[in-house]
Amino acid sequence: MRDETTLHFPQINRGYDATFRNGRLSLGLVVPIAQYGASPVPDMTGHVDRVKLAETLGFKAVWLRDVPFNVPSFGDAGQMFDPFTYLGFLAGQTTDIALGVSSIILPLRHPAHVAKAAATADVLSGGRLILGVASGDRPEEYPAMNANFEGRAQAFRDSFDYIRAMGESVPKIANGFGGVAAPIDMLPKPAGSRLPLLITGSSRQSPDWIAENGDGWMTYPRPGIAQNRALNDWRHNLARLGQPPKPVLQPLYIDVAVDPDEPPSPIHLGFRSGHRPLLRYLKQLEDIGVNHVALNLRFSTGSIEATLTQLAEHVLPAFQEGK
Repeated sequence: MRDETTLHFPQINRGYDATFRNGRLSLGLVVPIAQYGASPVPDMTGHVDRVKLAETLGFKAVWLRDVPFNVPSFGDAGQMFDPFTYLGFLAGQTTDIALGVSSIILPLRHPAHVAKAAATADVLSGGRLILGVASGDRPEEYPAMNANFEGRAQAFRDSFDYIRAMGESVPKIANGFGGVAAPIDMLPKPAGSRLPLLITGSSRQSPDWIAENGDGWMTYPRPGIAQNRALNDWRHNLARLGQPPKPVLQPLYIDVAVDPDEPPSPIHLGFRSGHRPLLRYLKQLEDIGVNHVALNLRFSTGSIEATLTQLAEHVLPAFQEGK
């Protein structure tokens, strides 16, 4: 394993600090924590109880998604609930687990609303919000909101800058989304030093812009050599630009078999296997510098509760403090 434990990530808020440790990997879950491989729309029965179970078992974070429309070509309606409303609800139902979004589609929302809602969720949760942001990958949503799909790169940057400015003690910003200057202010301020903003994929931005502006990078699963190369490039860019170490996270679809040694077989953006091959794979991701994996159980064939318990017994202990 790469020894970078002395190079700490910046401390931002309680959720970010507990989820990301340099040189180590932690595990979270994509919400809904449910099986719905045969349909784009999940059954949300028991959704809160499963989030509470995830917290009790020791998962570090749960991750919501921003899916305003059920787009058939996309094939996944996510958790269906508005992410900010759901964040506020989960803040009142949990105490320690980080509440993440992967990711808010910035060009489709006014950044004043994003900044206000995100800071509110952060304060209400006691500093547990981790805000992923993206430019959007579903073209059908843009005409539905009378937004310019081709202009989403600039809109993403303008929105990002606006949200950052709203967290300052004296906000000042002027761009395509509007202008704010004293004596106008936005309240509440984030619970931590700022909102942790993690950028998904490229979001139509250059690698240098992402390294300089983001508090971390959400990337996609790749074959081992390709993922190692991508993470090496990320760390090289940070160092070249004089930036501190920043975390990397990725999703992973899994189906945990009853046989602990069942070898991996591919599923969409992941694999089915016993818990021992899964653990070995996650350790490999830790070795190349992935700091967090958001497990998605959509294609699970076993019961969700049994799978969570199996993961907590056989996989989570390898990534706990002191291991």
